[in-house]
Amino acid sequence: MDHPVRTLCECVVPSVLASADPGEALARRWHLLADEPHDLAILAFGKGSAAMARVAIEHAQQRVQRGLVVARPEHVDRVPTMGGVVRVLAADHPIPTERNIRAAREVSRFVAATGAQERLVVLISGGGSAQLSSPRKPLTLAQVAALTDALLRSGATINEINCVRKHCETIKGGQLAQLAAPAPVSAFVLSDVLGDPLDVISSGPFAPDPTSFADALDVVESRGLAAAHGEVVALLRRGAAGGEEETPKPGDAVFAHVEHHVIANNACAVDAAADALRNAGFDVVEIRTGVQGEASVVGSQLGRRVCALSAGSAVVWGGETTVHVGEAPGKGGRNQELALAAAVEIDRVPGAAVMSLATDGVDGPTDAAGGVVDTESVAHMRARGVDPGEALARHDSYAALRACGGLLVLGATGTNVNDVMVGLRSPAGQE
Repeated sequence: MDHPVRTLCECVVPSVLASADPGEALARRWHLLADEPHDLAILAFGKGSAAMARVAIEHAQQRVQRGLVVARPEHVDRVPTMGGVVRVLAADHPIPTERNIRAAREVSRFVAATGAQERLVVLISGGGSAQLSSPRKPLTLAQVAALTDALLRSGATINEINCVRKHCETIKGGQLAQLAAPAPVSAFVLSDVLGDPLDVISSGPFAPDPTSFADALDVVESRGLAAAHGEVVALLRRGAAGGEEETPKPGDAVFAHVEHHVIANNACAVDAAADALRNAGFDVVEIRTGVQGEASVVGSQLGRRVCALSAGSAVVWGGETTVHVGEAPGKGGRNQELALAAAVEIDRVPGAAVMSLATDGVDGPTDAAGGVVDTESVAHMRARGVDPGEALARHDSYAALRACGGLLVLGATGTNVNDVMVGLRSPAGQE
């Protein structure tokens, strides 16, 4: 492993993940509840729920009167139950199952039971949309999941996907706030959506929803999916005509006692990457946030930007790209595809390297978190019979990066603040 790739893997990745640690992020903001006179009811869901719940329980101790944590199956044992005061339920991600429906049902009951002398402390992180699945009747879980998968494959944005989810399900889009009112609610949010829109993160169960049934219907129709998902379209059309209750909107009285605090986001991760590079001796000449677009296009742009860098310089981008998969048969994820496209651009450029990282450790339906490539990556692919251009056309970035040793495999990290992309050129004499 040469110098630039080693820098990316050994310096940048740990710094990025430390900046997005959900427990540490919550601990830094817990002082906001220091003078809270009410007893506390703790509710946590999303990929970071176990770590956030553990910190909340450690800080609140006997002030916790009851708690409910929805966590990944492998994280269930990490949550202290305080002798039965806190219940922990397993839920699956990214594909919701029947136990996700059961978890959503228990969450609704927990929230509805909030008393006048309690403050509901809600710990929200990315992944909550899938963990808490509660289809509106007469829809089934399979129908909602099939449409969600189709939207993902079409390249729909998370804002579009969650607009549809909010109107196909019963607790998203501020509907949990309806159940909690008039009890006070403090929501601490680990943001996995660019710009931190509270109505989109985990589909905003405690946030006002500015979207409508008509908006959701427009998403499905504009993506060309209406014909294949008739049952969902029928419900959305009925809602657009006033036949289904809308989600609560900005200004609704149910939000009068709800407050949100964003405790970490993509900008935090980008700053951490830049600091790590500076500490390693690089001159960070560009920082960009809010990066979106087709992964292969963004990867090519990043690769060309790296080619123009002087020795010892680096750029850091943050955001979340998409891949219009269509019917392509390949395997990969947006970060892997971005890295593969960048590899083509930096082929044989001395000292060049690019990394693209999904901070949750899960990039597409693979075991990789993204990819890291350098000046020799394309040569290694070709030596093993992989044409990078053909792999991009098939959306088969996983196989291409595996061929050159460029897969970045971390396992689930327990956090999610979108993606971080880094490009650099080694200092002079270290190419």
